[in-house]
Amino acid sequence: MPVFMFTHVAHLIALGCGAGLSRVAPGTMGTLWAWLAWWALGLWLSPAALGWLLLAALPVGWWASRVTARALGGGDPGCIVIDEIVAFWLVLWLLLPAGLWTQFVAFALFRLFDAWKPGPVRWADQAFHGDGWRGAFGIMIDDLVAAALTLLVMALWLRVWA
Repeated sequence: MPVFMFTHVAHLIALGCGAGLSRVAPGTMGTLWAWLAWWALGLWLSPAALGWLLLAALPVGWWASRVTARALGGGDPGCIVIDEIVAFWLVLWLLLPAGLWTQFVAFALFRLFDAWKPGPVRWADQAFHGDGWRGAFGIMIDDLVAAALTLLVMALWLRVWA
């Protein structure tokens, strides 16, 4: 599989530069990679530039998911983690400037919602299956809904504890 990652730039992106190849919890590894990459990017980019990067990452992630899922036989392969990366970047961007503890809580909530798939996350995961654009959209959308739930809980938590 590591060789596969380098056969197309879309595979490198979709597999999160290899984070999705982890044998243990690839989604969690992809989210950790997202967190580390966001921190590194934040050293050089302004919040506005990070927002533009995030905006560009959405269609690029959709495209990379589509190309990679097709190459792997369709569906939503667990090794594709660009969905976790983009969704968690959205969480981090909207929480700026959040401290490390707040980011950790957001990380834990996001992973919980992504793995557990409560209500709207499960709906988004099941509603968009198939090949082509629809399947790639399905790969991305459930994680974006998990991100939205994370942000909702974080907003409530920060309101109560701030």
